[in-house]
Amino acid sequence: GHRAASTGGTATLAALQPEPLGARTGAPQPHRPVPAWHSERPSGATIRAALDLQMPAPGFAETPSARFEPVFDDTPASPDAPLGAARAQIHENYIIAQTADGLVIVDQHAAHERLVYERLKAQAQASGIPAQALLIPEIVELPPAEADRILSVAPDLAALGLVIEPFGPGAIALREVPAMLARLDGRALIRDILDDLFDQGTSDRLQARIDAVLSSMACHGSVRSGRRMTADEMNALLREMERTPRSGQCNHGRPTWVKLPLSDIERLFGR
Repeated sequence: GHRAASTGGTATLAALQPEPLGARTGAPQPHRPVPAWHSERPSGATIRAALDLQMPAPGFAETPSARFEPVFDDTPASPDAPLGAARAQIHENYIIAQTADGLVIVDQHAAHERLVYERLKAQAQASGIPAQALLIPEIVELPPAEADRILSVAPDLAALGLVIEPFGPGAIALREVPAMLARLDGRALIRDILDDLFDQGTSDRLQARIDAVLSSMACHGSVRSGRRMTADEMNALLREMERTPRSGQCNHGRPTWVKLPLSDIERLFGR
């Protein structure tokens, strides 16, 4: 389920060219990634409390996203696992994991987006996606034609945990959202859903519309690039990727991770 194409790792290695030592003289040294290990494993309650504190409040600099809620267990992270053990996070977007025979680089946003999509799809196919009522409904102003367009699929959206109602001419009220995506930006999601409906054209295929909406919700409900993750969060993400079908590609068809074999890394250094 977690398999990704190996060509990504080959292309990555091809881009790595050793620099002559003379070219580095006097040049500032790049920052080393901060190791993600720590000596004691905190309790699940401690981790969840830390997650609540680490999530930034919505503001001008960052679009709100759903809280990352991995499933923790007491199994220690091991390099023998298919996607290895998390060792560091670099550029606040890429997880570096050590495997038994190399290393894995994971795009945290793309990977989590796929996981959220698969969870939503499974819920939709089972008993329906649980919804959570907003304390204060979000009012989204739209051109009348777009408001009519999205209201025409309101029953389909309600089955996906997204409840909208008309709110006067040229506006809708977003009253309920999927429970697992409670922190998303409702206005941005509504506009993305409209784009998805436009891309679908006049298609009457319900499943195509549902898949497009689920994809938009997953994008808005996944952990963002720039979000610092703890070692336990990163390892939980890796383990869930290993359990989830098709987690090797994001919803847009791009790889969520690449693997660099140790033998190829050693060859770069002439070993």
